[in-house]
Order: sequence, then structure tokens, then C-alpha cells
Amino acid sequence: MTSTGPDNAGNAATPAALLRATPLPPLEARILLTHVLGWRQTQLITRADETLGSADVERFLALQARRVAGEPVAQLVGAREFFGLEFEVTPHVLIPRPETELLVETALTAIENLTRPRVLDLGTGTGAIAVAIASMRPDAHVHALDRSAEALAVAARNAARLLDARRPGGAVTFTQSDWYGSLGATLGFDVIVSNPPYIASGDPHLSQGDLRYEPRGALTDEADGLSAIRAIVAGAPARLAAHGVLWMEHGYDQAEAVRELLAAQGFVEVESARDLAGIERISGGRLAG
Repeated sequence: MTSTGPDNAGNAATPAALLRATPLPPLEARILLTHVLGWRQTQLITRADETLGSADVERFLALQARRVAGEPVAQLVGAREFFGLEFEVTPHVLIPRPETELLVETALTAIENLTRPRVLDLGTGTGAIAVAIASMRPDAHVHALDRSAEALAVAARNAARLLDARRPGGAVTFTQSDWYGSLGATLGFDVIVSNPPYIASGDPHLSQGDLRYEPRGALTDEADGLSAIRAIVAGAPARLAAHGVLWMEHGYDQAEAVRELLAAQGFVEVESARDLAGIERISGGRLAG
């Protein structure tokens, strides 16, 4: 770079100087700066004392100010890594979170002995769950539903960019639907997975942190936090193949209630699995008969 740009104190700005002065946590600041510069993380070390152009400095400071105001890093850079894949993120979709990888891992275990398994992802958002499963199981036929047309557009772009167009299972099928409503009557699945809205309407977390900037409809059912899960459980038996399985993510204190819903609907082998923090993060069961 040939141009130079001062920092807020009037000094020549370098990556090292900007990172020393930032009020952000170091990791967040590095993510924003590499995004602005188009660099790899290692280049912040190898080029730490390089004088930056004023336009780059201004872009970084603008993103920094937006992050200080509360905007999620994933929305600021337009991407978030999930299951080793980088997904496009916009304000129209829930930001993929590491704990949801447990849902993908569990679904993959459920289909590991099946040939050309059929998988349904309800409320796909970015498409993270569906695309991660499709990437690991190229032979799987994957359907993904969401009621938001904007979310489906993001998911479709992610699938087109991240999946091999020649995969044996074909392209992921995206359908606009409120849960099972728009699915063809003859479609059946070996596995149904979902990360539905499960935060209760009055939960204070909805007005805190990153959640303030994410689509409310992907976070809360505007009820007790279980209404979407009830609908998914109730509709699953008609959509599952013999001995098919259903797994859902839920809140930290909802595992027992979700297990009860599954058992009442006739599911067997009902259980919950804990995430890396030790929280019962997902629950599921197998269709009896």
C-alpha cells in the first residue's frame, strides 16, 4: 500500500497500533481487521508494522464502532464458520452457533449405516445444518424448509457455493413452508432435524447482546418456548420412515419437557445429548414400529 492513514490520535496507523488501541476483545478486532484488509490472520503478525491506507483505517474504525454498539461480528463481516464451512450471514438469518454442531453430528450418526438417506431440516435459516449434513454425506437426499423467503435465499446461496454440484444426492431442496405445511404428501424421511425458535417470549436475553440483531422469529415462538417443538413432534410421525429419528435443539432447561413430548407422541429410545458446556442441548427419539 502506498497511501497512509492516521489513527484517531493522528499517528500513522498500522495493524499493531489499531489492535493495541481497540476497545474490542482481541479475537473480534482481528476478525474485523482481516475482513477489511482481505488478509489472513497470520498476516496481522507478519505485516504488523505496515502503514495502512486511510480508507482501510476508516472502514475498520466504522466496523469497530458498530460492534461496540452491539452489532454481531458475523453480520459485520457477513460470514460465520460452522462445521468447518464458511456460511454467508445476513440480518435475515440466525447466526450459526458452535453448539448446534452437536445436532449435525447426531444426525450423521443416525444415518451412518443407511444408503442414500433422506434428511429433512426444519427452519433451515442459513442452511447450516442441511448443508453440513449434505457435505459430509454426498449421497444423502436433503430437504430444507423455512417460512422466510429471505432466509431461503441465503441458504440456497450457501448450498450452491459450498456443495459439489455433482454430489450423488443431488442439490439440497429448499422449500418455503411453515414446518411441514408445504411438503409433498408422499415425502418421507429417515431423519428430521431442527433448531427451532425455543426462547420464551418474555426472556430478557431477547433484548441483550447479539440476539437484538437477529430475526426474532428465529429465536422465539412468542409463547412458552415449546410451541414450535410441539408442532414438530406432532407432525413428525407422518413424515418419518419406519424407525426414523427426530432430533431437535432446545433451551438449556427444556430437555425434560421435550423428552416428555417425544414419549407422548410414541417415540422410543428418547434421550438428550449434552454439548461441550455440559448442557442438555438436543433431544430426540426413534419412531416406534
